Amino acid sequence: MKIKIYLLSIVALFATIQLWAQEDRTPYLIKSTFRGLEYEVKAGFSIGGVSPIPLPAEIRKIESWNPTMLIAIEGNATKWFSKYWGAEIGIRLENKGMKTDARVKNYNMEMTASDGGFMKGAWTGYVHTKVRNSYLTFPVLATYKASPRWVLKGGVFLSYMAEGDFSGSAYDGYLRNGDPTGEKINVVEATYDFSSDLRRFAWGAQVSGAWRALKHLNIYADLTWGLNDVFKKDFNVIEFNMYPIYLNLGFGYVF
Repeated sequence: MKIKIYLLSIVALFATIQLWAQEDRTPYLIKSTFRGLEYEVKAGFSIGGVSPIPLPAEIRKIESWNPTMLIAIEGNATKWFSKYWGAEIGIRLENKGMKTDARVKNYNMEMTASDGGFMKGAWTGYVHTKVRNSYLTFPVLATYKASPRWVLKGGVFLSYMAEGDFSGSAYDGYLRNGDPTGEKINVVEATYDFSSDLRRFAWGAQVSGAWRALKHLNIYADLTWGLNDVFKKDFNVIEFNMYPIYLNLGFGYVF
């Protein structure tokens, strides 16, 4: 059902663009062109994940990774200061998420057992993690026109998280109470939810490339790398920083 909603949103977006383009906007676009202004709307799919860099010793193996269905919709404006150089600002609605299974050892964890009991300590076994965060993002980029068809971009982004989910389960392992030398507790499965500990504001670096396939159609790739931890500063259950790293691929309509 979610996939259908996302696809319908993209179809509706480009249908609206087509209707807008069919109207006589020529005078407004000519004025913008003389002022060195260019407008674009974009829609695409993202792949990536939230990860420590580098992987710590506690994470012994990534058993599986699923990027899930992640959508980004953006509108931006570019001001060209010369034939080659310009600046772009935009606003983007995007999801960043993943599902992973990993085998860990002495992984600091707080979780709730199936009987409702709370446990805290060093976990050895498997963890299944689900991340699903929705952001309102503002990219600010320098642009370089490498050729009539290619534009390269680089800069920063600022994001506000509207909704966040970071939860999962720990299974098929044991917990050492308190620290790796504590009492051993065998666990079939327990759950955890750190959603309330996610940071609302995020920032990072973005590099992009766009290829002008047709007069009004761009094919683009945006790589974003978060530079602050997804968790709040006082959160200490996961003892290493987690950074969102995503590649967004899609199409843009240029006015």
